[in-house]
Amino acid sequence: MSYIDGFVIAVPTANRQKFIEHASRADTLFKELGATRIIECWGDDVPDGQTTDFRRAVKAEDDETVVFSWIEWPDKATRDAAMGRMDELMKTDDRFNQQTNPMPFDGMRMIYGGFAPVVEM
Repeated sequence: MSYIDGFVIAVPTANRQKFIEHASRADTLFKELGATRIIECWGDDVPDGQTTDFRRAVKAEDDETVVFSWIEWPDKATRDAAMGRMDELMKTDDRFNQQTNPMPFDGMRMIYGGFAPVVEM
């Protein structure tokens, strides 16, 4: 069964195109490492909640948009192997080099995790 990495970030709304360019460059590497599908979603209908919500989860400011993304892997072993190579690749591959492809958002406020699907349709 597949394995999913999920991400939620706050991106300055003015950086929408920069985010798309950054993600497009970085996502090609995930595909090369075995990802089967990558989805980057720009917040369109992200309501404020009464107890918690996406905006509060990433401490989004008024001038930021919430982005919800996920990477599908064929299995956890493929994902773990890819993540095992990330430290090396962050030093050697320009797609993860902060000088040539800087993150257009505050990575310290990103929330992420790995998920094992329990229902797929």
